Amino acid sequence: MGVRVISSARINAYADSAREAGDALREGRLVIFPTETVYGVGANAASPEAMRALREFKQLTDSRPFTVHIADPKDAGRYVPEPSRLLRRLARRAWPGPLTLVADVPDPARAEIVHEFPLAVDEMYFEGTVGLRCPDHSAARELLRVAGVPVVASSANRSGHAPPGDLRSAIDDLGELAAVAVDGGTTEHRQPSTVLRVRGERWEVLRFGAMDDLMLRRLATTDILFVCTGNTCRSPMAEALFRAKLAKALGVEADHLADVGFNVGSAGIAGGGGAKMSLGSLEALRARGLDGASHVSRPLTADRIRAAQHVFAMTREHKEAAVSLAPGYAGRVEMLDPHGPIGDPIGGGPEVYEACAKQIDSALDVRLKEILDEDRAW
Repeated sequence: MGVRVISSARINAYADSAREAGDALREGRLVIFPTETVYGVGANAASPEAMRALREFKQLTDSRPFTVHIADPKDAGRYVPEPSRLLRRLARRAWPGPLTLVADVPDPARAEIVHEFPLAVDEMYFEGTVGLRCPDHSAARELLRVAGVPVVASSANRSGHAPPGDLRSAIDDLGELAAVAVDGGTTEHRQPSTVLRVRGERWEVLRFGAMDDLMLRRLATTDILFVCTGNTCRSPMAEALFRAKLAKALGVEADHLADVGFNVGSAGIAGGGGAKMSLGSLEALRARGLDGASHVSRPLTADRIRAAQHVFAMTREHKEAAVSLAPGYAGRVEMLDPHGPIGDPIGGGPEVYEACAKQIDSALDVRLKEILDEDRAW
């Protein structure tokens, strides 16, 4: 009996057919499905028969688990009971996408998925870790959604053969072992996913694939940029105050924010850079126990906007200037204080700088909560 091939080209028809493939997974049969990288072969991790068939196909004799494939980034919470901030950030930004995340789970018994499918625990967890992947292919995610069981998968090729980028190659390797095959055309990347090991707030690459090092660093880091006119008064005050608030909230020294995935900076829309912070701003910071003497102004550039996840402008004019430099990133540019502009204190006395610092300080409290709340969500 041959493999039953289902086309995902017609979405309406595939919605019904996906249930057939999902039934096959629940019944303990192997299913071939496309991802954006290569074709995979999936199995129900709670089915001993399915896992035995998958290991025989991959010619594996050890007990190391395969990667768990999930339909939605939020599903990761069912497998990782205490995710780190970095894990959530990477899942939120990179998924769906060609990235496999290997996460710490010291006690798999606490995971929601293990309560539901206790037989699957040894097929998903290994030495206190689990590998998770949310593929960027609508057909794959629909299959994983309707299956209703934990699905582990590997590339649909025998040992020594190249991972398949089309269905025909996958079927040629699997032969009669798979019950159903989902045809999603030629894969986008034709190379495996990148595999990242996440330990708390640090990460290391276990295997490079469709994502390179630069892309990974951008995904793993939250860059926050404050913008004013010359980068000598308002934006450097905001930078220094925010660094102090963020460091306190995270329980680290301000100099070590980069170690836990945060970069905080400032820039100005006018001037060539190289200027020191204004005396009034320095005094306002000193009154709060902060030192801005080492600050040197720098100009706002399109690259700095593109690198930042959050760009906070002091006035509407600053916001418009930032958007004009990088129009495609307009959604990242906001007013620091949504209730109104933060006026320029230049030329004013100590009381003017103090009032400016207070407005900035109050607005930063709101923005800090928003940014920290981001990393609490998948």
